[in-house]
Amino acid sequence: MTNADSGESPTIFKDLLKSHRLRAKLTQEELSDSSGVSVRAISDMERGVAKGPRSQTVTALAAPLGLSEPELARLHKSARRGRAQPDNPTAVPFPAYALPADLDDLTGREHDLDALRALAEELRGANLRSGRVAVLSGPPGAGKTSLAVRAAHELAAGFPDGHLFLKLRGMSPEPRDPAAVLQTALRALGVDAQAIPAEPEQRAGLCQALLKDRAMLIVLDDAADEAQVRPLLIGGGRCLTLITARQMLVGLEGSRRLSLGVLDRDDAVALLTSIAGPRVTQEHTAALELVDLCDRLPLALRIAGNRLASRPAWSLSGLVEQLRDRNKRLTTLTAGSLSVRAVIELSYRQLSPAAAMAFRRLSLVPSADFSVGAAMALIDAAHEREVVDILEGLVDDSLLQVSDRDGRYQFHDLLAVFAAEQLAQEESEEAAEAAQRRLTDWLVGTAIAAFSYFQSGDFYPAGQVTGSPTETLSFSDRAGARRWLDVEADSWLSAARRSATHGGHQQLNELANTLPWFMDIGESMNAAYEVFELAVRSAVAIGSKHDEATHRINISFMHATVFGRPDAAIEAAREALEAAVAAGDPTNQGWAKVALMSGYLYTGTPPASTALLDEAARLFEEGDCQLGRQYVRIIRANYCHTAGLFADAALEFDACISDLRQQQPGTPTPGNDATHAHLLVRSAVNLATLNSFELAVSRCDEAFRLYDRWGSSIGKAQALRTSGTVQGRRGEHADARKRLTAALELFEKIGMLQCQADALCELADSADQLGDADTAREEREHALSLYEMLNSNKAAELRAKMG
Repeated sequence: MTNADSGESPTIFKDLLKSHRLRAKLTQEELSDSSGVSVRAISDMERGVAKGPRSQTVTALAAPLGLSEPELARLHKSARRGRAQPDNPTAVPFPAYALPADLDDLTGREHDLDALRALAEELRGANLRSGRVAVLSGPPGAGKTSLAVRAAHELAAGFPDGHLFLKLRGMSPEPRDPAAVLQTALRALGVDAQAIPAEPEQRAGLCQALLKDRAMLIVLDDAADEAQVRPLLIGGGRCLTLITARQMLVGLEGSRRLSLGVLDRDDAVALLTSIAGPRVTQEHTAALELVDLCDRLPLALRIAGNRLASRPAWSLSGLVEQLRDRNKRLTTLTAGSLSVRAVIELSYRQLSPAAAMAFRRLSLVPSADFSVGAAMALIDAAHEREVVDILEGLVDDSLLQVSDRDGRYQFHDLLAVFAAEQLAQEESEEAAEAAQRRLTDWLVGTAIAAFSYFQSGDFYPAGQVTGSPTETLSFSDRAGARRWLDVEADSWLSAARRSATHGGHQQLNELANTLPWFMDIGESMNAAYEVFELAVRSAVAIGSKHDEATHRINISFMHATVFGRPDAAIEAAREALEAAVAAGDPTNQGWAKVALMSGYLYTGTPPASTALLDEAARLFEEGDCQLGRQYVRIIRANYCHTAGLFADAALEFDACISDLRQQQPGTPTPGNDATHAHLLVRSAVNLATLNSFELAVSRCDEAFRLYDRWGSSIGKAQALRTSGTVQGRRGEHADARKRLTAALELFEKIGMLQCQADALCELADSADQLGDADTAREEREHALSLYEMLNSNKAAELRAKMG
């Protein structure tokens, strides 16, 4: 007689189960539907593959099979014996618990580690319904996995039930199926292969049941997208899940997000030093350039460091020289199996055709960041929403960044290099050139539209305006146009250069013709000067003497009033006059003579007579140029002042101011206010010579308010400097220093070196009056260095004064 407790073969479980199923007249599929146990599991049990199913599985089968209590007890007993005495030992779960080795030199991620430590701390002693999830995203090579591994090692003690490190291979051509990942997790959690459900939902449910009360740290490395990750969020209320992904996974609810960027400069140098050794410190200047050329990207820095470490004879400067070549940079940043190009390409190959085209063409953007409008031009798209969706998708994929400036985007430099490579490889030269031309046309055309907002005014006659304000997708009013011009300053100037070299002469002339009105309040003086120089060449190229004269006149005024180069101003005015005569253009002849007189006045030695101004006035009458006639009076007042005829100058300035106020009824405009403010400042300079200090300061303050209305830093600086000078002459040296210092700060912001030097000299004079010889000496030395940089004749004068 067989002893059921000791003599039954454990294989009897398969026979018991099958006999009960047949008695109940159920197929395996019907039993599965009724019990919730998968068809595969039932089949494995009946075939003897799974000899000892778990107790909860046996209990789930009882009701559909209609088992009595003794029958259920016998089935449980048979299952226990199958678990206790298997025919073949169950395989030991493979080491999915094991974490990859930590990096000793992880650098620059302390802030992110603090955030993960805080997240883990939230789980301590808390009775949470769900655990905590953190998504670590960032561009290729940013070190997302390295950070997750470091955090897992650091936080290990807080998760005594262990770790799961699960590779999702999201960037591979075939990311892992969530069902396969769940099987890996279950095996790591000790579940026998035969007991793993076939259905993904059941696998996830079993994982959740096993982790419900466990404190475990789970790393899901290299996730493809939300769809892959969602079934894998199996952690219970005591679990922390770290997900690394190039995408931001914005669709995952309830997760914390850490977006890893590139390292700051100090951390980048520290990482390079930890790999390449002390020569990094010995070649500090080269090291700074090297980390910048590596875009401060951890992977690129590791590759550069490894190359240096493996080549002791190499200098950092030698590697820098190789990396300066953008066309070879990604090839240089390859060491063995490590390659910056390769990790970027994994992301690029997963883009849609439209996103890939946008990514490639965005490498043509000339500035550090760009707007949706620039992207629309490159893609040749008509609908803003379509392009925004593409750009935001590239941001989610960590192939673009959102700029610090609202509504703008930017590349990491190595991504831009890769994008340029793909553009050259995948698109024809004609397609790339057409995209570049559309971008140039959009930038220059939008700049012209923006400048047009600053042309019109009650004082300016219609004949002086080349266009009318034009709404664009980028702006619809003067304030918006000003913002666009400031933000896109690098871009529209770069586009102007390209237009000049690619035959866009008419376009460039139009840009230069609209620009002067903005100069009255703008800050891009160096950019304006360059545009005028380019426009002169364009005018010569198309044979337009009228445009050539116009641009040379503007150049002359800039030499005199902005850069303090009166000799260059005189030369430019003479060239302008020659072109205007050749064009038979009386108005530009008048302006050239005004510019010529202005240049003479800035030398400090005026001509013996006002014949130039008299002739200019006649020409402006002939050309019916009201603005020109007004400027003749302004320059005449300046002439009287320079000639020492201060009382006559005061009368002329007062008459000009009175006329201007009468001619400017209605809404203020930038051009009118700038002209008015300029007159007030010049009048104040003259009033100070007549000891009318109070009125002089009052006029400077009025000018400051007019300039401030339009945000003109140049104008405000001139008003402050003049009022500071007046207060110094009045003996109010402490107040003078406050105004002069404020003016100097504005001149420094704008980059007006001549004006900086002049202000420093006046500050030094005030320091002398206050008995501060050391400060006076420092300020004069600074001024002298600026004058010498400018090759100004004031350098010799100041050097003589300093002894």
